[in-house]
Amino acid sequence: MRIALGIEYDGAPYCGWQSQSRQCGVQDFLENAIAKIAEYPMRTHAAGRTDTGVHALMQVVHFDSETIRPDSAWVRGVNTFLPATIRVIWAKIVDDEFHARFSAIQRRYQYLLANQPSAPAIFTDKAGWYHLPLDIGAMQKAIAYLRGEHDFSAFRASECQAKSPVKNLQIATVKKYAKWLVFEFAANAFLQHQVRNMVGALVYVGNGKYPPEFIKELLVQKDRTLSPPTFSPQGLYLVGVQYNDKWDLPNTQRELSVF
Repeated sequence: MRIALGIEYDGAPYCGWQSQSRQCGVQDFLENAIAKIAEYPMRTHAAGRTDTGVHALMQVVHFDSETIRPDSAWVRGVNTFLPATIRVIWAKIVDDEFHARFSAIQRRYQYLLANQPSAPAIFTDKAGWYHLPLDIGAMQKAIAYLRGEHDFSAFRASECQAKSPVKNLQIATVKKYAKWLVFEFAANAFLQHQVRNMVGALVYVGNGKYPPEFIKELLVQKDRTLSPPTFSPQGLYLVGVQYNDKWDLPNTQRELSVF
């Protein structure tokens, strides 16, 4: 029997999603909690691997279980054995052909950035921060160049193991709410550190170091060494994973709602 879960987590205490030998990944804690309910060890598979410090409002995972339990046990029961910073939101029995990663057709991220002279104390580990004024108009012009199918080598981590740097970015927007900026990106898949590298480049446009066309030049040059530094992970959230309606999953889309 294959079970799909929708989970959320605060990434600050963990070394990313993926299981580690130090047992510090979100996956380690989730699998240990599921094993308490299933009464034997098992492996989970996620829609995407988030890095150290990156959060998820909606991560989708699946696992196979021979133990029969009601959906409530996979939610409330598993949550009983999880730290407060990880929570199962929903559980559903799915077809054996469903795969949390390979069945996903889109991943969506949002990045929360505080643009003010001092870092926000209340949002420590929950938002990125930049101290100088940013030109939102220039950033909106720049981010438009990222939409569509491109070779994103200029925004790819050196250790990225993706087979191809070509991705189709269907959504790329930035909006301002008082002193907060919210970036949103949706694509069929992302390269390692791609979102944080794009945010870093857009901040350099916003502070006037480069014109909006700089983003287009980076895409053409395909050279990571020409791009600005990777931005901090604290403000990055996996907020949605899209699947075909045939899987009949509960809601897999959420939004940052601090405004």
